[in-house]
Amino acid sequence: MAYDEALAEQLREVAAGLPGISERKMFGGLAFLVHGNMAVAASGSGGLLLRVPPERTAELLGEPHTDEFVMRERSMAGWLRVEPGGLATYDDVERWAEIGLDHAATLPPK
Repeated sequence: MAYDEALAEQLREVAAGLPGISERKMFGGLAFLVHGNMAVAASGSGGLLLRVPPERTAELLGEPHTDEFVMRERSMAGWLRVEPGGLATYDDVERWAEIGLDHAATLPPK
């Protein structure tokens, strides 16, 4: 499945003008990176793949339309998926994207 182009465009708008922002195709989607650190992606599986502060993972997973990000059968703390149902409005997309972008901005550049 290809990533949602409209969702990618919304992410592009939210990230526009941020220092160190770049785009890269990865994980079957389109990722937005801050100084080389992945922040948020329009996932090839639908919805968002999102980097979050590890200490907020459990809290954010308590919100509707979220799920753990699992890679090679291992749940990844500090990452989560937001299903399309949680991205019904531009404000929803912006809120989630800003969590990932803000967190990635705190990480050392790559």
